[in-house]
Amino acid sequence: MNSIEKLKWRYATKKFDSSKKLSETQINTLINTFNLTATSYGLQPLKMLVISNENIKKQLLEYSFNQSQVVDCSHLLVICIKTKINADYIDQKFDLEKKIRGTSEEIIGDFRAFLKNSIANKSIDEIENSAINQAYIALGNLMTVCAYESIDSCPMEGFIPSKYDEILKLEEHSLKSVLLLPVGFRAEDDFMSALKKVRIPIEESIINIE
Repeated sequence: MNSIEKLKWRYATKKFDSSKKLSETQINTLINTFNLTATSYGLQPLKMLVISNENIKKQLLEYSFNQSQVVDCSHLLVICIKTKINADYIDQKFDLEKKIRGTSEEIIGDFRAFLKNSIANKSIDEIENSAINQAYIALGNLMTVCAYESIDSCPMEGFIPSKYDEILKLEEHSLKSVLLLPVGFRAEDDFMSALKKVRIPIEESIINIE
């Protein structure tokens, strides 16, 4: 299948086959996809949990409005935002750039100072909202790669983040959960898989300016 056919194949999977598990290679592909996702200024204010532990998934079910995908999926991906994006964090990122690229401070110093000043002048809510927006970019990237790799997925906002944070002890890691992506393989009796996609006609959703 070409890329468009893959996207047509993809749907928000409602029922996973719990007996089928992603391979280590497939999981590593998704991990690398997340890590390679574009973020504002390359700061990567995100972290992703990869949960395969069945007991933990069962604990999370109640706080996912009992959506069965959370427990039936092969792996539950939890996209989180980092809550400590500050001057120290920016220094870590620029020091990493210097180490990997050999970039001199003379070249990146002004940009480093600009970002520190920008962060210093933003509220906690502004910083977190920016990170949440970038979490959606990561989610979209993961969904597209899942489709390309013939992995089923179901993007989910319907859960109670505070309870996830508590169960997964995210505060200890300066994280907050914001999005879920159960991944795995569709069940043969998931009626949604056979339904035609409903989309606004392209001529109504696209404006060409020539």
